[in-house]
Amino acid sequence: MSSSNENGVSGSSNNSREKTYKKTTSSALKGAIQLGIGYTVGNLTSKPDRDVLMQDFYVVESVFLPSEGSNLTPAHHYPDFRFKTYAPLAFRYFRELFGIKPDDYLYSICKEPLIELSNPGASGSLFYLTSDDEFIIKTVQHKEAEFLQKLLPGYYMNLNQNPRTLLPKFYGLYCIQSGGINIRLVVMNNVLPRSLKMHYKYDLKGSTYKRRASRKEREKACPTYKDLDFVDMHDGLYFDTETYNALMKTLQRDCRVLESFKIMDYSLLLGVHVLDQGHREGDVNIVDGKRTVGQKVLYSTAMESIQGDGKAAEALTTDDTMGGIPAKTHRDEKLLIFLGIIDILQSYRFIKKLEHSWKALVYDGDTVSVHRPSFYANRFLKFMGSRVFRKIQRNWCNLHRQNSFLRKCDNTAQKCVICCHLLTLINALVNKL
Repeated sequence: MSSSNENGVSGSSNNSREKTYKKTTSSALKGAIQLGIGYTVGNLTSKPDRDVLMQDFYVVESVFLPSEGSNLTPAHHYPDFRFKTYAPLAFRYFRELFGIKPDDYLYSICKEPLIELSNPGASGSLFYLTSDDEFIIKTVQHKEAEFLQKLLPGYYMNLNQNPRTLLPKFYGLYCIQSGGINIRLVVMNNVLPRSLKMHYKYDLKGSTYKRRASRKEREKACPTYKDLDFVDMHDGLYFDTETYNALMKTLQRDCRVLESFKIMDYSLLLGVHVLDQGHREGDVNIVDGKRTVGQKVLYSTAMESIQGDGKAAEALTTDDTMGGIPAKTHRDEKLLIFLGIIDILQSYRFIKKLEHSWKALVYDGDTVSVHRPSFYANRFLKFMGSRVFRKIQRNWCNLHRQNSFLRKCDNTAQKCVICCHLLTLINALVNKL
């Protein structure tokens, strides 16, 4: 391999000029996020634990935080704002399901400044990463936040059945209101660890129509490539049989869940770390095989997300490195794979049906990204299971062993020939003497 960021972004902050979002500076937005979450989560700890009820999914709590402070809220140097928390008890349950304690959640988000990340896509959203690499905070549109609210009861049922999933893990949905502007935010798991370099990064949909990174994207320090780029650059990523089966089983289950919710146009965010290249570049973060900061969230890494039950799951944890999934190239290069399904807050609404209709008239309908959910899921799975992820065959392994053995034999034979030549020269010199 020769190397050239929704949920999980790997990249660096852009400090050349402070960004604004809906006329709000990034520093003011980050401060409001930390103040708002700090107050609401802290206030939630006083409420007793109980089972989540259907009405809990539709509760919206609101608090006003004036800059001069109040009896309940601290003073701050940002404009006055109102902070809304959606379904607080439901999201508390989700966090508990993933082993996130309130103190840890607050520590991750509020203790250190949030890290602003460069936007990997064309959504115009802002992304913030917590300093411990655990959580991504993303701004979302009104329709996306509304759709997530409607999704919560089904999302709750699915997580109860399958906490190990490659779907986004949502930990909180909030809204900041200031000066007549609403800024909605979602807190999710971070897919790509910032502490480990991603030599390749892909946004894959299983489509071929215009699925190639633009020239502008390619010029970035850490570009996000697309489907056609992957086909051009790789001959698949190879996994052992158990890992491949666990990965595809998880993807199939997740796609059927998305299909049942009429969700489509999602992507697989895929990060590839080349181990040998990482060692050459002096990557010190993978020495102890763990996250540099103690991981607090259950089922949050790629490796944990695909594990099933029984011996297969135990086998997958033995070579765990930073939560990545061990893989190889067709050239036997060792890799770590990080992945997750992103952009799921898109329902197959009328606008998508209309978009597909006119595109299908002009282009081949099978290549267009926007499809009915069932077709989209099947095409997505077919592409991932055949073009992206592949199973290491036994004869493939034997071939590599044979090639390695032959190389050793060739080296030995070459050494023997050299020795024979040296002996001949020595004998000739001795005879002359």
